[in-house]
Amino acid sequence: MWDERYSAQEYAYGTAPNQFLKENVRSIPKGRVLSLAEGEGRNAVFLAQQGYSVTAVDASLVGLNKARRLAEKNGVVIECMHADLADYDLGNNEWDAIVSIFCPLPSSLRIALYKKVMTGLKRDGVFLLEAYTPDQLKHGTGGGNSVDMMQTKESLNNELAGLEFTHLIELERDVIEGIYHTGTGAVVQAIATKKR
Repeated sequence: MWDERYSAQEYAYGTAPNQFLKENVRSIPKGRVLSLAEGEGRNAVFLAQQGYSVTAVDASLVGLNKARRLAEKNGVVIECMHADLADYDLGNNEWDAIVSIFCPLPSSLRIALYKKVMTGLKRDGVFLLEAYTPDQLKHGTGGGNSVDMMQTKESLNNELAGLEFTHLIELERDVIEGIYHTGTGAVVQAIATKKR
């Protein structure tokens, strides 16, 4: 599905960074950042422009090739990792920050991934996330139709219990990101820190 979606000439979700990420980039410690399900590179390129050392991981080689082109066009370097998040090893105390922007995963896979996120972050490392909530189904402006792949404040609190949240909110906002995320969206936004 993702190779097909990313095979068009235009960028499916645009080339501008996610608004929540852009507004909160100062909360991310300088250093190594891992961007989960990065797709075509818009967020990784933005982070590289801010001086971060960025690794973009995605299961779509087509998306990552576009990410490389976008980085080159913007005069920055990002590391691209072609991997399925079900198998990807995030390492131990590797990352100053991990970013997850609209990364829809079945809950069983997501829970396993979040355990790896908590292990992979360095102490005082930051996890920044924006995801659709089940309320998104009434809008139909992106995010698919599987409630199991959506998240809430409650699910994040439960699944990331090892992190300390400094920001956790559910809200509705206009999400204008390419042709697949356009219109009012019901989202959850989170910033959490690894304190132990």
